[in-house]
Amino acid sequence: MNLIHPDIENYAQKHSSPESVVLKRLNRETHAKIIRPRMLSGHMQGKLLEMISCMLQPERIIEIGTYTGYSAICLARGLKPGGKLHTIDHNPELEDFTRSFFFDAGFSEMIEYHIGEALEILPRLQGPFDLAFIDADKENYIPYYEDILSKLRVGGVILADNVLWSGKVLSETAAKGDVEAEALIEFNRFVQEDPRVENLLLPFRDGLAMIRKL
Repeated sequence: MNLIHPDIENYAQKHSSPESVVLKRLNRETHAKIIRPRMLSGHMQGKLLEMISCMLQPERIIEIGTYTGYSAICLARGLKPGGKLHTIDHNPELEDFTRSFFFDAGFSEMIEYHIGEALEILPRLQGPFDLAFIDADKENYIPYYEDILSKLRVGGVILADNVLWSGKVLSETAAKGDVEAEALIEFNRFVQEDPRVENLLLPFRDGLAMIRKL
């Protein structure tokens, strides 16, 4: 669901810095070769992730939900020299495709790519992290959030994607039976009531939560 009128979005894209050559090719090849290309962050969200990362200049980033690597490349652009981005995905079938774009973008040495279940991999990763991006199975957003928050430095930021879920989060009645919508309603409530953070839910694309550790 896109909450912005298409004409407004087109205007915004025309007045934003363009995709790099590598990202444009990744966008095109994901849509041509990979199932569920809607999962790709895409130009506008990718640029927002890049801008946030460049402003924070993190040394360590954690991402849950690599898919084909678009968001990881965008986030990696803000890393300090010698920094590291850890990205986790459960689908080994995408590994060769994704690694090839990490290499082409010049980030293969800066990105640590983990294949497996995030709830098993996260406990093995040491903090502190400066920035996190959660864009994976919605039912586990709260466990992901709790693990990451425990390793996030004070002032560090967690970004969580799809928190509006096509507007279904507006009504628990409408969300009933949609496991992911129900999970996101609970996640949004959990974050809103968490005294350890301050948060901003942006009505951008399908909803992006920005959460800063106090």
